[in-house]
Amino acid sequence: MIAIDTNVLVRLLTNDDPAQAKRAMRRMRSDTVWISRTVLLETEWVLRHAYGLSAATIGKAFSMTMGAASVDVEDRTIVLRALSWHGAGMDFADALHLASSESASAFISFDRSLARTAKRLGATPEVVAP
Repeated sequence: MIAIDTNVLVRLLTNDDPAQAKRAMRRMRSDTVWISRTVLLETEWVLRHAYGLSAATIGKAFSMTMGAASVDVEDRTIVLRALSWHGAGMDFADALHLASSESASAFISFDRSLARTAKRLGATPEVVAP
């Protein structure tokens, strides 16, 4: 198994450097690939800010990547929950933080927008102000 960095995943998803994308794809096809939550977090930020991609496009790209038989994702269930909330309008970082806090009784944040979105989606744990 190999683990990949954000820059490798970005090359694969954007093909902005075809030579690097080809090398990355060749390597990924030769082994099982492990992707950490932090790599997904960084990749979402890069795709949104540097490439201007929408949440829907990013969600499709992540779902397609995670659907590959050779790809293993850290805490897949948590990531899938976060992607679902992200697709429904929650910021991906917030969604990942909240989904990762499933065993907590509450998620404390000053972010009122997150609290409203989480409540609308029925996300748990409940987001409350300190």
